[in-house]
Amino acid sequence: MAERKRDFEWPTLLLLALVYLGWALATTVLPELSMPLAFAVLVLSIVLHSSLQHEVLHGHPFAARSLNEALVFLPVGLAYPYGRFRDTHLAHHRDERLTDPYDDPESNFMDPAVWERLPAWRQRIMRVNNTLAGRMVLGPALGMLSFYATDFRAIRAGDWAIARDWVLHLAGLVAVLLWVGYSGFGWTPYLLAAYAGMSILKIRTFLEHRAHELARGRTAIVERGAILPFLFLNNNLHIVHHAKPNVAWYRLPQLFRENRDAYLRRNDGYYYASYGDIFRRYFLRAKDPVPHPLMRRK
Repeated sequence: MAERKRDFEWPTLLLLALVYLGWALATTVLPELSMPLAFAVLVLSIVLHSSLQHEVLHGHPFAARSLNEALVFLPVGLAYPYGRFRDTHLAHHRDERLTDPYDDPESNFMDPAVWERLPAWRQRIMRVNNTLAGRMVLGPALGMLSFYATDFRAIRAGDWAIARDWVLHLAGLVAVLLWVGYSGFGWTPYLLAAYAGMSILKIRTFLEHRAHELARGRTAIVERGAILPFLFLNNNLHIVHHAKPNVAWYRLPQLFRENRDAYLRRNDGYYYASYGDIFRRYFLRAKDPVPHPLMRRK
């Protein structure tokens, strides 16, 4: 099914408007009615905003990149500059490099030689992080520490493009800070909501990719679900997204239905029925080793 580029994609625009409305209500009106409700709406808004940032970096909802990026510039999730998310994720889409600890910025594997040099306490933390429970609790913090350290080393080495993205991010953070301060929502619950949002997003990234000899066999399908697939904008059908990264989120399910058997052959059967299945299997058990199983020790 060929992708026909529209002047704009109203489902994405409508969802983005609803996300910002939910974010605004969660920080202003809803706390007066119920703080748990406000917190839940804020977390869901942060998750969906991140998923919409992913849509934008793939060219949606408009043809103009500057217009798209203006729509998601505000860092409601606090942690990552949009420009850095865009650049690292597009680098991740080089499928022939998927899961490589050096060439895939989103890899959860380590070079075996680096792994063997880690102290035992760090190895224990990384092993816990390879369970789903660990990824949800420790994963956001570990991911931020690693990302920040890498970026700040690059800035010190003179990478002004990365520095520019961080300056823009800090400008956006000022706007969020002013909004949260004016609303009276409070920074402690907001920080907790941001962390909870990242924790939910870690469910999606936990096993999107596996170590496999063939590049096409590295990307997963999680077929069924309602809430989580919606929050992830159908990126549970991840092999479809990697095969057709410019297709809008709301068209992925139809593409999968029309070509289900072909996609499962393409990814060599890397399949889960639902996120419930993943929780049952891996909540307290690691799916993968931390050192990349296909890399030779040097």
